[in-house]
Amino acid sequence: MAQLHTHTLVRPMPDQVAPAWPGARWVGVVDDVERLAVEELELDASQGYRHARLLVRSEGRVRGFVELPVVEGRVRTADLRRLAAPLPAPDPASEDHLAASVTVVICTRDRPERLREALAAVLRLCHPGFDVVVVDNAPATTATHDLVAAWGDPRVRLVTEPHPGVPYARNRGLREATGDLVAFADDDVVVDEGWLCHLTDAFAASAEVACVTGLVPGGELATPTQASFDQRVDWAASCRRALYSLARPPAGDRLFPFHLGLYGTGASFAVRRRVAIALGGFDEALGVGTVTMGGEDIDLFVRVLAAGHDLATAPSAVAWHRHRADPDALLTQAVGYGVGLGAWLTKVALDRRLRRLALGCLGPRRLGSAVGRLRSLGDATPVAADADLDPVLRRTLARIGRAERMGLLRGPVRYARARRAGGRARPLSVADQDQKSVQTKPISSSISRSSGTLTPTTLCGSPVTPLTKAPPRPSSVNAPATSSGSPVAT
Repeated sequence: MAQLHTHTLVRPMPDQVAPAWPGARWVGVVDDVERLAVEELELDASQGYRHARLLVRSEGRVRGFVELPVVEGRVRTADLRRLAAPLPAPDPASEDHLAASVTVVICTRDRPERLREALAAVLRLCHPGFDVVVVDNAPATTATHDLVAAWGDPRVRLVTEPHPGVPYARNRGLREATGDLVAFADDDVVVDEGWLCHLTDAFAASAEVACVTGLVPGGELATPTQASFDQRVDWAASCRRALYSLARPPAGDRLFPFHLGLYGTGASFAVRRRVAIALGGFDEALGVGTVTMGGEDIDLFVRVLAAGHDLATAPSAVAWHRHRADPDALLTQAVGYGVGLGAWLTKVALDRRLRRLALGCLGPRRLGSAVGRLRSLGDATPVAADADLDPVLRRTLARIGRAERMGLLRGPVRYARARRAGGRARPLSVADQDQKSVQTKPISSSISRSSGTLTPTTLCGSPVTPLTKAPPRPSSVNAPATSSGSPVAT
């Protein structure tokens, strides 16, 4: 019998728990299926997995997901090709690359091990011109400070935001950013090497694009809890590029621009800094770490559209998310999603501009569709109905929908509490815009650490013209000089 030739696929993020049930999926990426010259693909660290979920890409651009059986730690290339054949061709490659300066902001709070993974992935990005701001949100320990200080990478600055909550951490990131574009990545995601290139390329499509979101699939599906969450969210599987605008509403979408999950998630997105600050930044009464527990991301996305800007999705900008493995943690998260949604809907009802937009775009009939969508919030997922699950676990997963709906009802009261506690709807102003460093010229070259000079390079394979190096931000603080912590978790 001829010896089979294999190629090994490596996971985007390592498992933190062992496969817990027969439906567990080994998660990975396979590029250019049609060019594979091997009969089998070996899956690294696949013990206990009977199935694989692979993200199929062509020339670095996403096509979609396939699922196939795992036999002795391997999958057959012939099966992979057969399943990948019906997938649509990838979105066309961007012809233009936006040579703009970019700051990546990671908000974290006392989760050094998660931050270690997230930061390591960001520092491997192929984009040649970016800096990183780690926002340590109301830390209880020095763990984040110690981690970043030990890293010693000159691209990374650490700042501390003493007020707890995601909106405060994100706003601090906007203030500290030196880039014209600010890309946000949560500390529980691992970004793909091309993440930032694909985000910035989407801005080049139109000067009206002010915000771009990426694909955020589950990087670990070892437990029924993780699989149930992955099936529940829209932003984990949407693989087609889209452009949203009030001037060009998507045909047939009765809920636009208030369609939840349509745009993506705050775990992975980028925004033009000047636009975000002109909008007032993130609403301090919304978000994880506040009494409303969420909603700051969808609030910003809708306000970007309401202000007349475009919002784009870039599915090839992949950030792998570590879903909750513990049922109780997922239950708490579901409550938070419900409360955050209820709080944000309360804001929509109270804010004159958003209320007029809702009434004008939706109308009485579409408002009925919106109410129907809320009634179906948290419907049971296929995993939750799996008869092979432990009965206690099955009942817990079945409770998640009810917990989310109950959280929705608590949202209005929580939003009122947040406002009374001083949470501002528009905490940023032109003064914050002016705080930006003089480093406002586009960065289209890489910095040589040995000489500190800029050298010609390429941006995702396309040549760009080097610019002179701008002076550093006067108030920037290198990692060893401050202390640590944020996100606030997703």
